[in-house]
Order: sequence, then structure tokens, then C-alpha cells
Amino acid sequence: MNLSGKVGGLKSGQVKDLERLGRRRVKSDRVVSPEIAAEMARLSTQIRRQIGLLIGRDGTVYAVFVGDEREIILPDIAHFRFGKTALRGVRFVHTHFRNLPLTPDDLNDLAMLRFDLVAAIGLLPEGGVGSISVAHLLPKNPTHKIYEVLPPVPLHQTPHPLSEFLSALETELDGVALHQVEKRRERVVLVSASMYPRLDQESTLEELADLARSANLVPLDRMVQRLKKNHPKYLVGEGKLKEIVMTALQQRADLLIFDQQLSPLQVREIGRMTEMKVLDRTQLILDIFAQRAKTREAKVQVELAQLKYRLPRLSERSTSLSRLTGGIGGRGPGETRLEIDLRRARARMAALEKEHEALFKARDVRRSKRTDQNLPILSIVGYTNAGKSTLLNTLTHSQVETGSALFETLDTTTRRLRFPKEREVILTDTVGFIQSLPNDLLGAFRSTLDELRDAHLLIHLVDVSHTRFIAHIQAVETLLAELDIAALPRLLVFNKIDRCDPTACAAWCARYRAIPITAIQPESLAPLMFEIGRRLWPEDALNHANVST
Repeated sequence: MNLSGKVGGLKSGQVKDLERLGRRRVKSDRVVSPEIAAEMARLSTQIRRQIGLLIGRDGTVYAVFVGDEREIILPDIAHFRFGKTALRGVRFVHTHFRNLPLTPDDLNDLAMLRFDLVAAIGLLPEGGVGSISVAHLLPKNPTHKIYEVLPPVPLHQTPHPLSEFLSALETELDGVALHQVEKRRERVVLVSASMYPRLDQESTLEELADLARSANLVPLDRMVQRLKKNHPKYLVGEGKLKEIVMTALQQRADLLIFDQQLSPLQVREIGRMTEMKVLDRTQLILDIFAQRAKTREAKVQVELAQLKYRLPRLSERSTSLSRLTGGIGGRGPGETRLEIDLRRARARMAALEKEHEALFKARDVRRSKRTDQNLPILSIVGYTNAGKSTLLNTLTHSQVETGSALFETLDTTTRRLRFPKEREVILTDTVGFIQSLPNDLLGAFRSTLDELRDAHLLIHLVDVSHTRFIAHIQAVETLLAELDIAALPRLLVFNKIDRCDPTACAAWCARYRAIPITAIQPESLAPLMFEIGRRLWPEDALNHANVST
């Protein structure tokens, strides 16, 4: 049992009484026993301070803590970890002067910390026990209520037997949606909080859900908040954060993923408050790249990007973890845990950058050999999952791995493509683009994307069946500008026309002067091949025109 809080100024006898209170046990079927409630009331009235207990389901009093007359501050409860159950396994019982019921702060603690229940023992003026107020969490329900606040009642009318009540409540909480999800896959709640309109946020959340599925996660729910300004600590307001926590609890989610990039402070504070794993969009994309990377070059680039992202997010730890040294000038704390982590991360980054430079030189040599052959170079660029690898496979009869997931392929693939009159071109497929591509990732893959500079023609492939294909076009154009290759000749190609309304598709193609194709259907590629030939060998088109006239 731990005694903590505002115990300064108390007499030694009062401190001993509080310590004895912590050695008492409560019957497992009662919120609190009448004897302990009476002792809490007596001591609170005597010292004019609120007294709180954390009581386990077996009746053990794990902590006694003292506040002042107006409020009470909970002790550190990090060691009360969640197991396979939704609730924490302890209940919070404390005294309230003037026989007051539960306060909003009490209900916030209940929701955010996921206690079994919260109870307030009302104190009468003469020091006796008045009524007791109890609140507990609720499973997912049509009214979206987070908790149930029971009306104040005499102590003997509290939920009884408590053990059966908590067991039934946790069964309801645990049973939500578990049958719909494979237990080995992590379950996530997606959150968007920004100043953009709600429709825009919902649209980008759809892409975030696709990213989550690409990472083998199971999106359970989506939550949106339009902000007037970002909360520096939690990004969202505390009320919205409470709603997010309860949604995650009611659906048994394992982690939260935010569509916005979080600061190191926000990641730490949201994680501390929710006691859940917290990711932002950038980290999710980095994790997907780490899963997809197969070649040594891709692995080096992804790890380097991850380290650059994580370096400012290393949390400082206690100096109790310092390394102690001896000798003159070496006594006392040595390197802190943070300093050791930073040093190791920087050393690893230096080694990766050296290896990356060597791989870049080898790639540059291969690129020079291709350039020396004086063959035209075509590069396929586009938003992720636009069908770039499928188009390369169809044109060159290759077997590059494809799939419907985002970022299915990361490595640049180069093949030869044969044209009539014994002509050949070099066709390359690059990593897909995406909105808000992490800067660290873009920097790490810059050497790979630099190959685009040698292209004689860029084939900008667009999934025209996607509801946001116009935004995808703009995102690719923006990234090409950031890479300083926006001036290269480009050919806009609309893919997956078999999934679109023919009339609408024809209108879009006319508006954007795009070539319509379906990459998996070779017979649809003839107009594309003709246009590529006309762009690369314009003299052939001129000669053909002269013959025709």
C-alpha cells in the first residue's frame, strides 16, 4: 500500500491512521465497506482534506492518497496495466465534503483512466457518511453515452453484489466486435483533427483507412473534429480526446492513428493519457515502407527515414537509469538513457548514410551504362495504387509483383520495351506518390527518384475510377515540382476506365487531354503505344503525314 498526496502538516497519529486504512480489506461484492467508509469520513473531517482509495477487485487497498478540501490528485497508476480486459481492474473511491455528488473531474477520470467505477462518499457536517454516488462506463450504445451516473443513494444500496456486476459489464465491453476481427491483427481507430472542412477530412480518412489495411491493420471507426486551432498538447480538445478514448474502449481498439503529423509532445501526451499506442500518418507510411522493402537499397532508405523521424521523438528518461562511472572526473551520473539512445541513433544513421552513398554510386554506374546505349527512357510515375507495375507487366510481359494494397512495390524496376522498326526504349517503374509524403521518406528516396531526371518522357498514370483522382493528379504534380523535374515532357494516361461510366470517362479524358487505357487489357494500350512513338520519334509521324497527303 502507498500513502501519497498532501500529507504535509499532518500529525503522526493521523498518518498512522491513514496507513492503517490502507491495510484494511473490502469484501469483493461491495463498493466499499461501511467500516472503511466511516473511517474515511472521520479522518477527512478531522484533517479537512479529501481522502481517496484505489481498491482492487479482490478487496485489496492498493493506494491511499490525500488531497485538499476542494480536490484530490490521483497518484501514478501506470503499474495498474491493462491485461486482456477492457477495464483497469481497480475502482476509485474518495470523500466529498458537503455531501456533494460526483464532479465532472471524477467522470473524466473514469473515462480517461478506465476505472472499474468511481465512487464519491458524501460527508455530513458532523463527520458522518451521507450518500454515495457511483458511476461506471458503458459498452457501445445507440445513444453514444460514455458512462452511467447512478443517483446518490445510502451506502447499503450501491450495486450489489459488485463482483457479478463488474463481470457482466466487462463481458459486454469485451464482446463488442471481437467476433468480426481476427485477434492476431491489431485494431485501430482513425482520427482526423484539422481546420479543413469536414468533407475533406472524411475523404483523407478514407485514404488513411486504405493505408491501415495495407499495413495489415483493421480500421474499426473514424472520428473527425474541425479545429479552430490546434491543441498544443493533445491536438484535439480534451472533451474530444475523452470521446476518442471511449470509442477505442467500446470497440476494443489497440491503437490510435491520427491523419495529421503529431509533434513529439503530442505523441507522448496522447499516449500517456490514453495508455494506447499512438501513430500519425507519417509513421504509418514509414511502417508500410518497412514492411514492403525487399532489396538492400530500399531497406537502407526506409531505415534511414525512420531514424530521422524518430530522432526528435526519443523521450528523455529518468537519471536513475544513468550509467555510473568511477575515477577522477567520472563520479556521479554518467550518460543518461536519452544520451545513449541519441548517440546510438546518430551512429546508426551515419553508417546507413555511408552505405546509402555506396549504393547510390553503384546505381549511378548502372544508370550511366543505360544512358550510354542512347536508348530513350520512359518513366511511369503516379499516385500509389494507380496501376504502374501492372502497366509495366503488360507492356513488357514481366512478372513484377502487383496488388491492390497501397505501396505494394517500392523498388525501381527497369525493363526494355520493343517498338516497331527494331526500336527499343527503357521503361522504368518508380515508387508511388501520395499526399503528404513524409519529408524524411522523400529525402531518403531522392536518389532513387533522381533517375526520373534522365527520362525523355514521363507517363503520368492516374486511376480515373478513384473518387479523388483530381487531387491525386495535383499531389503528383506537386511532388514532381519538389523534385525539380516538372519541366520534363509528360503524357497523362487515365487507367482503369473499365470501372468508370463511359460517358463520364470520355468527358474527363477530353478535359485533361488524357489517353484512356485499362492496364490489364493489352488491346486497350494501342493508343498509348502510338502516342509514345509519336512523342519519341516525331519524324515517323511527319513522314506518315507526308505519305498520306
